[in-house]
Amino acid sequence: MKSPKSFGYGSKKKTAETALVTVVIVWVCMLILMPLYGIVKEACTSGLFSGLISITRPDALHSFYLTLMLTVGAVVVNTFFGIVLAIVLVRQEFKGKLALNGLIDLPFAVSPIVAGFMFITLYGPYGWIGSLFEAHGVKIIYAFPGMMIATLFVTFPFVVREVVPVLREYGVEQEEAAFVLGATKWQTFWKVTLPSIKWGLVYGITLTVARSIGEFGAVMVVSGAIINKTQTATLFTHQQFTNFDYSGAFAAAVVLASVSFITLVIMQYIQKRK
Repeated sequence: MKSPKSFGYGSKKKTAETALVTVVIVWVCMLILMPLYGIVKEACTSGLFSGLISITRPDALHSFYLTLMLTVGAVVVNTFFGIVLAIVLVRQEFKGKLALNGLIDLPFAVSPIVAGFMFITLYGPYGWIGSLFEAHGVKIIYAFPGMMIATLFVTFPFVVREVVPVLREYGVEQEEAAFVLGATKWQTFWKVTLPSIKWGLVYGITLTVARSIGEFGAVMVVSGAIINKTQTATLFTHQQFTNFDYSGAFAAAVVLASVSFITLVIMQYIQKRK
């Protein structure tokens, strides 16, 4: 009886695999590498010196600083509540748990621009909640608080979704053993639970950072993109491009792309450790 190789099965399989790999590589190059190359090329063509001047102006530096503050705030808040929510979803049983679990993914399903209008309805000067704050002189929409809320919304699911599966796989045996040995709940969390979820947590934080830096739609709606006040790095890049300052736009885009690339490297390292 002849083997499959004698019928050319092996060579056909190898050819199909090579073709599949080639298609995937070409597709990735078209979607990711070529746009990145285009940004760097345009930044160099438009003038590195003029681009450097554009991104070191006070308004540009303020936009990068504001992006940094929003990112730090989103990481701190969503890391804390993400861990708490993950523990509740995995360790507790209660009515409405399924609905709560579904609501966590809402920021993935809702357009950021739609989310921005939702927040204007709630926290705007004439909104249900915003009017109460406006009466006491506290401005939310078109100010930093509104931008922070929008950033928290779009980055909310990442820590939860990375920590929940790790907690489920980890189980409760070691935590119960710590209780038996006399550890308090706080000691158990710091010495047993947190070390077990650290790589999932770091991966979720990395995704939160990347999403915060690149957020555009929701922040644009609730901020008003006021120069030197509520303009983030992505909004600055958009404004420079619409103002035909291509050197400044592409220079800012290169900075953001570089941060994204560094984030990608960190994510790959964390995935390897996981």
